[in-house]
Amino acid sequence: MLFTLILIMLVIRLDFLPAQITSAYYVAYNVQVDSKTDNYDVFAVHLDGSHPRNITNHKDVAWTYLAWKNRLFFISDRDTARRNYYLYGTDDRGTSVRKVTDLRLEDSWMGTRNDGRELVVTGRIGSSVRYQLFLVDVSTGKYSQITNDTSAMYSDPTFSPDGRHIVYRYRKEKRNRQEKAELWIMNLESHTSRQLTQFPPDDTTAAWHAYHAGPPRWHPTENFISFQSFRNGRYSLYGITPDGKKEWKLLETDVVSQGWHDWSDDGKLLAFDGNNEDRGRFDIYLTDWKSKRTRKLTDSTFKYQQAPVFVRIR
Repeated sequence: MLFTLILIMLVIRLDFLPAQITSAYYVAYNVQVDSKTDNYDVFAVHLDGSHPRNITNHKDVAWTYLAWKNRLFFISDRDTARRNYYLYGTDDRGTSVRKVTDLRLEDSWMGTRNDGRELVVTGRIGSSVRYQLFLVDVSTGKYSQITNDTSAMYSDPTFSPDGRHIVYRYRKEKRNRQEKAELWIMNLESHTSRQLTQFPPDDTTAAWHAYHAGPPRWHPTENFISFQSFRNGRYSLYGITPDGKKEWKLLETDVVSQGWHDWSDDGKLLAFDGNNEDRGRFDIYLTDWKSKRTRKLTDSTFKYQQAPVFVRIR
């Protein structure tokens, strides 16, 4: 009788746990650990906000911009000069760090296709070839160059779910600070490209350095691309269809700004870094895409906690 009562109580307790807690994901994100030594690490937290932990734990600049299932990718200057970035990969526990390729990378988001076997990145060769797109074979580290316009800036690429297209940020003259970087889409079969976004010409609230169209993420199950944009005096997330014909604001909330973000691979969860101007800090937020309920995952231990990505635990 007592055993039955305990079992019933346990079932009731589990039924009242938020669904996200039992998910197979955790969220990895970038943390400024020490501003004086320029030390950044990749942390992880469970979807209920518990058990934050340092995954990379190295005195370097380490920033993640991509995960595939339980594999986490991050750029780091650990084996070279300050802020000379190379790509590394590790498992979901951070216990098997390895260098992925000898291609030097720019500070940029990236994408993956072919079941995580191939990446699209923004790389550089020497001082003359910068901010160009490359394909990288994860197993061998070999790479091939996609774009070859050294006067232009290509950055933050991501694949379409079928791997046939790339969406990326593009500026025709990379040294022209007055030019707004917009999202473009490339067909990898025909190598044709077209502009996707168009920043509202009557909005003058964004400074030159603000994202007019920030790093894109392609929703894994719905036919749209998400991106951040500084409009009407703050950052918000927007969606746009691949043909560019429909654009809309993703979250109707002004509680916090919404910036770098990622989708869970089932499309049900959205993670983003939010900045509340009153506090002057960045935290990681989690949104249930169906209900649009949002909650903060990180605590106040660190001031800058940004660029979340979803990692599968199993």
